[in-house]
Amino acid sequence: MRVLIVDDSRSSLAMISTIVGQGVDARIDTCQHPLEALQRTQTVQYDLLLVDHIMPGMDGVEFTAALRASDHYRLVPIVMVTSDIDKTIRLEAFRAGATDFINKPFDPTELQARVVNLLALRQAQVELADRANWLSREVERATRHLLEREEDVIWRLARAIEYRDGDTGEHVSRVALISQLIATGIGLSPQRCRTIYLAAPLHDIGKIAIPDAILSKPGRLTPEEMAIMREHVTIGARILENGSSDLIHTAELIAQSHHERWDGTGYPDRLSGDDIPIEARVVAIADVFDALCSERPYKPAWPIDKAYAEIIGCSGTHFDPDCVAAFRNQWAEIQLVMHGQPCPQAVSA
Repeated sequence: MRVLIVDDSRSSLAMISTIVGQGVDARIDTCQHPLEALQRTQTVQYDLLLVDHIMPGMDGVEFTAALRASDHYRLVPIVMVTSDIDKTIRLEAFRAGATDFINKPFDPTELQARVVNLLALRQAQVELADRANWLSREVERATRHLLEREEDVIWRLARAIEYRDGDTGEHVSRVALISQLIATGIGLSPQRCRTIYLAAPLHDIGKIAIPDAILSKPGRLTPEEMAIMREHVTIGARILENGSSDLIHTAELIAQSHHERWDGTGYPDRLSGDDIPIEARVVAIADVFDALCSERPYKPAWPIDKAYAEIIGCSGTHFDPDCVAAFRNQWAEIQLVMHGQPCPQAVSA
């Protein structure tokens, strides 16, 4: 433990430091000038300060108030040493943050006892803070481990769905990365962008309930088959409903609404405009764009420039204009994703 004694009198400093040193096992520093003492506290963490009340340039009350402004000294005990018994002075000192008072002339035994008690209190305080920090780190580590496991399960499940849909799993990876780029482009927080990135791969989870004959049909679907295919959004939302994490809740919103359209002609709820969750509006563009660029049993892959023009042309009808603008602004990064190259702005799976 470290003690700092601040007093403009050399004799008082010598006497107090001697008495305190005889009663505790601590390193004791002394300082005659309050401003110099304040500067020292910026680089040294003291556990107890004994401060004279009357000092030139800055009295003990002002010194205490200045010290309490530092986060490192919000809880450190500060003892005011004074010969003034005026209650007004004491009240001012308490308001400034003084912990205790020692009256001059003081009894050496009483001074030692108070210092011992205050340092014991400080020691317990430091140990408690260390314990709290350790627990915080352990909780953070455990939480991170749980999140990593959750993310791992999501990616494996999403890729399993893609294999069933005739893809290698790269579609969900690209949709996730492009969704993150669009979310970043419209100004969502980094945490929200990452949540969308991780939730996007589950956008088509409901397809596990769609018959293979419809999923893999090489030609155009009949109206009846299309109605069955469209059920994948409500099935997906049902699979993900009532999730306990923000990630699964976001995935539910995306699964339910990524086929809604800005003009209200989408499905399943015919939502329009801002009534469509922003997460679904973001993923809708990434999903359609990558689907256009991908070969499917019922169509060849489009050239990337043609797919880009289609997204831009559907601004305000199929897609949220702000999300389309972000898509346009992030085009250079999106092209990197589509060509399988590293994308500086996007997280990796």
